[in-house]
Amino acid sequence: MIDPASDAVWDAVVTTVTLDGVDITAPRTNEDWALLRQNVITLVEATNLLLIDGRRIARAGARSELPGIDLEPEEIEALVAEDRSTWNELVQGLRDTGLVVLDAVDARDVDALLAAGASLDAACESCHSRFWYPGYGDLPVDAPRR
Repeated sequence: MIDPASDAVWDAVVTTVTLDGVDITAPRTNEDWALLRQNVITLVEATNLLLIDGRRIARAGARSELPGIDLEPEEIEALVAEDRSTWNELVQGLRDTGLVVLDAVDARDVDALLAAGASLDAACESCHSRFWYPGYGDLPVDAPRR
């Protein structure tokens, strides 16, 4: 739920530079903004699911797409169980950032959307580097957890 919704935010404004000039793709129509808003609402609401204690990280039988880099779902679940307070804090950060994105969408402000998209990336990475692929993000594998 979170990945496709986040991708919709990051893909909403695209600047392409070619020999013929600069092309900017951004939401323009009511339908464009409504679809983007729906994705952002999904992102914000999905954070509620992440806060359910004991909820599985992935569906049964799911495996890492990048073994050796991404942890397996069971390993992620163990890290979350070990440090639930940090997990909850990072999920709240994702939710708060999603609400900033929602404000940008509701204002139909492309510049604010770009800035909020960068903040969304930082919120995602701060969690992933701690729980999804520790040692490949900003924390070494043996970094103490908060």
